[in-house]
Amino acid sequence: MSTSDQMGAGRAGLTPRQARRIRIAAASLLMAAAAVVLAVRLASRSSVLVVGVYGLLLVLCGLVIELSRRGRTRLGSYLLAVGLVAALVMDWVVLA
Repeated sequence: MSTSDQMGAGRAGLTPRQARRIRIAAASLLMAAAAVVLAVRLASRSSVLVVGVYGLLLVLCGLVIELSRRGRTRLGSYLLAVGLVAALVMDWVVLA
């Protein structure tokens, strides 16, 4: 058994392509959820802050999808997590 076979046998993680597809799917689902929440928030009250917070989250999701397509999945994951937390905090603190 060669050294490369031994190294590959111990790996049980995702391939880079699978990781990209998972992150693209997660960002797409978050984008759809943000669009639904934006529509619900705008129906209850119309505010520039609501559009700003959820609009930025939608843009961030698009950026994460593009980063994942280009192979920057780890950076995309960090941005997605930070953006989601920031949007939730903004919704809770500023828009409440």
